[in-house]
This record gives sequence, C-alpha cells and structure tokens, in this order.
Amino acid sequence: MHSLGDMAKALNRSNVYLHGLQTCFSLPRFEGAGYSDAYLAFLRTITFLRLLNLGEERLRDLWHLEKKLLQLLHLDSAGSPTWFLDACGQTTHPHQRLLLTNYDMGEDLPSRTLQLGLNFATNLPELFAGKEMGEDAQRVLGEYLRMHIGIVADVKAEVPQVRAAATWSGRLK
Repeated sequence: MHSLGDMAKALNRSNVYLHGLQTCFSLPRFEGAGYSDAYLAFLRTITFLRLLNLGEERLRDLWHLEKKLLQLLHLDSAGSPTWFLDACGQTTHPHQRLLLTNYDMGEDLPSRTLQLGLNFATNLPELFAGKEMGEDAQRVLGEYLRMHIGIVADVKAEVPQVRAAATWSGRLK
C-alpha cells in the first residue's frame, strides 16, 4: 500500500499534480497508506500517456467510455470502491486489456466482440435489459475502439520525439 506522497515520489510528480488527476478522473481519495498497487499503476499509465502528449480531456473521455462499458457488463458490482482500477498493473493478455482500466475483455482488441449477457452483479436484474433502456455495450465498445485506435496512432507518432528528447537530455550536465 502507498501514501499519496509515496506515489508522487514514484512518479516524479507533486502531490498537487496527483490531486489534479484524482479530481479529473473522479478517483477516490484515501488517508495515509491507503492506495493500492493498482491505483499507482493507473496513475503511472496516465502520467506516461501525458508524457506522450495525450491531452487530459481526451484521456478523461476514454476513461468515461471504459467505465461505462464495465458498468454495462455489471463489473461495478464487485463492492470495491476502486473496482474500476483493480485490474491496473496486471500484465497477462496485454492485447485483451482496456487501455486505462486494464480490464481483460477476454478477446483481443479490437476484435469488436463481447460476451454479452454476462452479469457479474449479485443483485436482482433490471426490469428491462440495458439495450432496451438505450444502453448498448456494443455501441460503447465501438466508440472506445475508435478512440483507442486514434490514441495508439498518436502515441506511435510521438515515440520518436520522446526518444530524441531522452537522447538529447544526456548532453545536459
């Protein structure tokens, strides 16, 4: 478990910067060493993506899509206050995982397939199916995949600049 100060040091960022991320992504805050390794892994992912010139607003939009998709699949019923972060830091099946929540979708992305009908909730089902109420996991997945493809392309375009900057920084004393 980590404190906010521990995470700030690990990420070479200030507490104020991390508080800003917590606010932007509506993350729960904990006292003392109440932050899990998964929480730190999420913040590390956001920090890396910001270093690769991805805007906070764009990442927040992707975050909302991922959380919505997980809610449509009823993964929010796990009871954890950080249910949407708990897969962060996992390294198995990297091509099956969502970018920010790191949730394993069980299929390579962008396969555009979901195992619909899975319900991880322990409570009683709704009177109407989510699709009948205007919520369609396939539609949200499609939006996510479009955004994900753009982000991957932008990251690939930025990597040569980051490498060049790292090489250049070696000249500084």
